[in-house]
Order: sequence, then structure tokens, then C-alpha cells
Amino acid sequence: MAFHKATLLSLLPLISPSVAWGTLGHDTVAFIAQSFVSKKTASFAKALLNDSSDAYLANVATWADSYRYTAEGAFSSPLHYIDALDDPPAECNVDYERDCPEEGCIVSAIANYTARITPANVSLVERQKALKWVIHFLGDIHQPLHVENLEIGGNGINVTFNGTATNLHHIWDSNMPEKLIGGYSLSDARAWAGELVGAITAGKYANASSTWLNGIDIKDPVASAMVWAQDANSYVCTAVVPKGQEAVEGKELQGEYYDEAIVVIQQQIAKAGVRLAAWLDLIVEGKTGGHGGHGYGHGYGHGYGHGYAKRGEAKLEDWMVEARRVRRAFGYNCGAEGHQH
Repeated sequence: MAFHKATLLSLLPLISPSVAWGTLGHDTVAFIAQSFVSKKTASFAKALLNDSSDAYLANVATWADSYRYTAEGAFSSPLHYIDALDDPPAECNVDYERDCPEEGCIVSAIANYTARITPANVSLVERQKALKWVIHFLGDIHQPLHVENLEIGGNGINVTFNGTATNLHHIWDSNMPEKLIGGYSLSDARAWAGELVGAITAGKYANASSTWLNGIDIKDPVASAMVWAQDANSYVCTAVVPKGQEAVEGKELQGEYYDEAIVVIQQQIAKAGVRLAAWLDLIVEGKTGGHGGHGYGHGYGHGYGHGYAKRGEAKLEDWMVEARRVRRAFGYNCGAEGHQH
């Protein structure tokens, strides 16, 4: 493993972590979802969020990243990722029992907050928060480095992009998507979403997108989220560090690396939008009413449990225990770099 050979703790003050996809990616996922949700789901979300605008999901897509910096929301910081204790590029895999610690992770968070969106015995404010978390976490879970442990999700791998010194996590979040689109405003996200919706419905993703809802089951949100996490994690081996950490460490990555990675980024944003729409439809209607996959999953009952998703206990190897200790020592909040974008 590259991790236990590194002296990460000595580097912690120098590392600035990032948030998944940045503003551009999260807003784009939300706009894609808006294109595919059913009318009933759209009406439900607009009413719950008290927002009748044409950006009702996009307007709250990054709320979770702001909320985590408040005293009230600090507890939610570890819920934006799951650190897969695997060995890329030799092996990529995510295991819920092994990789989701007692403080929770993105998989347990999706399960927990899915269960809190519709029940009448949950307060309006908490239902609003739950919906905003689900919108955000469905984006996060599709960023490969938010489902990977390697050097704290790539935050400890220093690279340059277009001459700017940064880290591997950050260029996947922001630098590469923004290079493709040319900005990160709401209008940029709307335009990118329009392009991806066209690709999903009648373009390069039309065939593949019919499989993107495989494994979705509202009665088993942990299993559903694990399908998405495992899918994203596989790209750590094939696109993020296909030749190992050493091949990207300290390198300028705007050339061939960018050309190959941006293809994955576009597809992951598209997948996240389609899956978010389907997940929201399942929550509201018990069936998917948007793009493809009609009938996937199961009906959503208001009697669905409201407790935290439980995980089993897995015996960790010594290096895994150390990796988790380093993650906690590193902290969960983002530095100035990456938070805005």
C-alpha cells in the first residue's frame, strides 16, 4: 500500500482538502435531475424547499458543503465520503462494513436522510435538510476520490494543473470540469446539464444510460448506494491512478491525463443526475417516472425506519487502522482552496 509508506501526518498542515465536484458539478447534477423527475416529484420538492424557480434543486445543491462549516452542521462533515481501504491500481473495491466507520459515511447518510424526507412525524426543517443532503450526497458519491482512501482521497497527492499547484482531489472536483466548461456559474451548470441531457436521451449515453438504474432499490438504500460507490470507485484504478500514485505525483496533468479523465467526469456527472432523479421519484412516488428504468426499485412506505443505517463490524488490518487515524487527524473540513468551486 502506498498509504502506509507515506509520511502524511507531517504534511497535514500543507494539504488543502476539497469538496466533491465543486459548485459546477453539483449544480449540473441537480439540473440534470430536474430534467428527468416526474411532475409529482418536482411539485413535492418545490413545495418542501419553498422554491418554485426553474433551479429549485440546483439552488440547494451545495447547501451541505456550507452547512458543514457551521457549529450545528459540523457533525455532517464525515458523511461526504467513504474511504475505501483498497489498493489501487492493483485492486479497487468498497466494503460497507470495512469502510464506513462509526461516525458514519456517505452510504449510511444517503440511507438515513432518504428515510427522513417524507414522514409526517419529522419536522419541516429536518425534512428540508434531509432532501438537501440527499441531493448533495448523490453527487458526492459519484466522484471517484470521494469513495477512496488513497492519500486521504487524493488530497495528499500534490500535482499541478495548467501551471497551478494543487492536489489530485481538487483537480477532479473543480479544475478539470471548469476547464471543460469554462466557468462555474449557475448558467454554466445549466448549459452543461443541457448538453448531458441530450447525450443521455439521444446521444452518446443513450444506450449505456438504460443500465444506470440497475440495482436501485428504495427498500435497501445501503445496497443501492453501494452500487453507486463501487461504480465510482472502479475509476480510481482505471482513470484516477491507472499507473499508480507515482505516475501523477508532482506532475502537470492538463495534457493526456486530462483528456482521459474528463471523459469519466462527464459520464459520472450524467449518471449522478439520472440516479438522483430516479431516487427522488422512488421517494415521492414509489417508482421511477423520469428517464428509462421504469419500474426499477420498490415502493416507498412511510413506515420505513427513521433510524441510522446500521453496519456490521469488520476486523481492520493495522494499516487500515492507521489510515483511519490519519483521516481523523487530517480533519473533515475543507481549506480555502476548492470550497467556492
